[in-house]
Amino acid sequence: MLKRMVSRNVKACVLVGSATAVAFIAGKYYERNTLTVHLSPQPALPVFGSVSAAQDACSLSAKTSFLDRLLSKNVWSIEAASPLTENGNPQIVPRNSSRISQIMKYGYPSLDNVISYNDYILSYDRRNKVANWVFEHLTAESVKGNEKVDRSKCNFVEAQHVHPYFRSRNSDYKGSGYDRGHLAAAGNHKACQQHVEETFYLTNMAPQVGKGFNRDSWNRLEKYVRKLTKRYPNVYCCTGPLYLPKKESNGKMYVKYEVIGSQHVAVPTHFYKMVVGENQDGSLEMECYVMENTVIDDNISLQSFQVPPELVEKSAGLLFLNNVLKARIQSINGKKVWVLWV
Repeated sequence: MLKRMVSRNVKACVLVGSATAVAFIAGKYYERNTLTVHLSPQPALPVFGSVSAAQDACSLSAKTSFLDRLLSKNVWSIEAASPLTENGNPQIVPRNSSRISQIMKYGYPSLDNVISYNDYILSYDRRNKVANWVFEHLTAESVKGNEKVDRSKCNFVEAQHVHPYFRSRNSDYKGSGYDRGHLAAAGNHKACQQHVEETFYLTNMAPQVGKGFNRDSWNRLEKYVRKLTKRYPNVYCCTGPLYLPKKESNGKMYVKYEVIGSQHVAVPTHFYKMVVGENQDGSLEMECYVMENTVIDDNISLQSFQVPPELVEKSAGLLFLNNVLKARIQSINGKKVWVLWV
């Protein structure tokens, strides 16, 4: 009798253990496949690991409520629980290819994990939880603003369209001492409430020193870029982080940077901003800036932070204006270009 009871108990334990293991594996498999993008190749976005986050709600009926738009398939072009494709590669579901084409007119700096929003495009660094680059197309009309747009209604939002393994969280920034610094500035997208709200996705944020940088010198640079829309009919802006090496006491160079929060969000050592003004005749004028992520004297002129664009390209692993005949570039950092820039 005792042997039978022991045998039954052993069998029960084995069954429970097996069921638990199967449930755990199934759960992990489900989690890994959550937030994968539904395949629907279309023009304007690259076809490798790219997603489109939304259709432009500003073009929808004004009578449609925000909740209705949020739940409508006409708004979100990511299907959050779609399985992986046969080759295991998530791709794209762009809904506003004409706007994407406008923004990325002169080519993609890189093709890594590209995400399109309604009024800007970015490449997301899953390891560092910060964008590699953010691209914008600005005009005098787009930055002028709209009295119906209210920035105070905007909240910092975790990007549900990024896999949980790779997304940054608001809790990562809490108590870190860093601002959630915009890469695509909210002030660049004031023509539509949804456009400005989408700049508050954490995919568009990076840890920035607050007073003395994000709220001061970096903000000065953002305002300057907006003013360029009065000089040029079209302004293209690419912004992103840099992790630059520094020589230490032993004479060797090291790349070191802080990480914050449970997701280990990288704190860039520097930030760059590449700006291109397009003239009426199609010629281009380029400016490139790099600022250290630290307190900066607000009396230092913005021109002091200008650098050759190739310095940023080499450091960030990017290529700017890759679809452009370099002969179209008339000037770089205010200096006339006499030799083709390669």
